[in-house]
Amino acid sequence: LLLGVSGTSQERNISLASPTKVELSCKLDKNSHLKSPQVTWQRGSETISHTRKTENSWSIQLSIMDSSALGSYSCILKGEVEFRAVFHLQVPKIEAKEKPVITYIGDAAVMLCKTDYPSMAWTWYMTNGSKQVAINDSLRADKYLINRQSANSTRLKILQLTKEDSGLYWCEAAFQLGMSKGKFELKVLSIMAPLKPFLAIVVEVAIFVTTIFLYELYSKRKEKSA
Repeated sequence: LLLGVSGTSQERNISLASPTKVELSCKLDKNSHLKSPQVTWQRGSETISHTRKTENSWSIQLSIMDSSALGSYSCILKGEVEFRAVFHLQVPKIEAKEKPVITYIGDAAVMLCKTDYPSMAWTWYMTNGSKQVAINDSLRADKYLINRQSANSTRLKILQLTKEDSGLYWCEAAFQLGMSKGKFELKVLSIMAPLKPFLAIVVEVAIFVTTIFLYELYSKRKEKSA
């Protein structure tokens, strides 16, 4: 529903996991002052024709058979003012943790990926230098445990962490219309890492107290000499 406010752009994300037919509609608010606008539909920057028109409403019907039909579709209304609505057709997003996963040497780390749509398959990767290495059953079963909980989720558990385990990890879901990825950053710290700020404060306090003690000792000696 377009409210008819000049210069505004409304956007909507539409997730599609498998081939389907989609109808996109732009409807002008009945209270809008824009009358008889010139309406254009575009895919990216390419103009396409709308297939259905009713009073203050314009629609296109799409057959999304493969990933090449995904992308951004816009309806643009022009009159005394111009405004638009943009529909982003995309494969489902993966829910992953945005903040780094922080843990310690010797512990275990767990990373979970979820999606609202069932995937055909899940794959985990880790970054090794500039390469992505697949984590599968042949890659150290005593180190990496993959629990494929359902078609909608997967979990990776890494055991006996070392500093070398720090880095980027990816989960990838396969849908009929394409692939979708989620990213994790794993930081493995030594057990002393949380203590460093505290130790720094202790050292500063010790230096400060020692300085005061030496100053007082010097002052007393000076008084005795006098």
